[in-house]
Amino acid sequence: MKTVNVYLIRHGQTYFNKYNKMQGWSDSPLTPEGIAGAHTVGERLSHMTFTHAYSSDTTRAQHTMEIILSHNLNTTVPYKTTPLFREQFYGYFEGADSAQTWYAISMPHGERNLHDLLTRYSLDQSKDFMHATDPFHDAENAAAYWTRLMKGFKMLREENRHGDNVLLVSHGTTIRSIVDKFGKDQFPVERGPKNASITKLQLTDEGITVVYYNNTEGLLQ
Repeated sequence: MKTVNVYLIRHGQTYFNKYNKMQGWSDSPLTPEGIAGAHTVGERLSHMTFTHAYSSDTTRAQHTMEIILSHNLNTTVPYKTTPLFREQFYGYFEGADSAQTWYAISMPHGERNLHDLLTRYSLDQSKDFMHATDPFHDAENAAAYWTRLMKGFKMLREENRHGDNVLLVSHGTTIRSIVDKFGKDQFPVERGPKNASITKLQLTDEGITVVYYNNTEGLLQ
């Protein structure tokens, strides 16, 4: 059975992360801490032989990827950007204060923030709630989000061979959603992954397995 190993990295900290703003398809630069975090994860992955590297087409993901690859012993890793692994699109709420945004989305459902909302509802339901609350209904709902993401996984399967190691830089909610969908029983997703953390997936023709989540230290397999 064909298996592709995916080392899924959350980009380094950005200024929108630092200021607690909604950052989906909108963008902001890496902070000095974010740049340092990208160098750290690059050093941790420097010994890995990657057959391909992919990143979201946001500048924060691309900058993180460029730093990671600068540490790799293989200086010729094929690299491409793709919109398929962007963060969830937050529509009207792009760039807004995160606490205020989730208060507005959660209150109609009897909660005051995302953490409390997720004690009663799923991450996919939170996407649908955001879409409904967005006055323009531009925010991605769960169906649109997963249609896009599964196209990305189809691409990874088609462009890689059995045993290949693939590097992928993406985003916090996206990584959290993947783990929630494919590894919820094994890994806690009450909190999102840290910036510059590593999550490992295995892709087969039959599905997706989460090997580990939100790894920030120690030896890697």
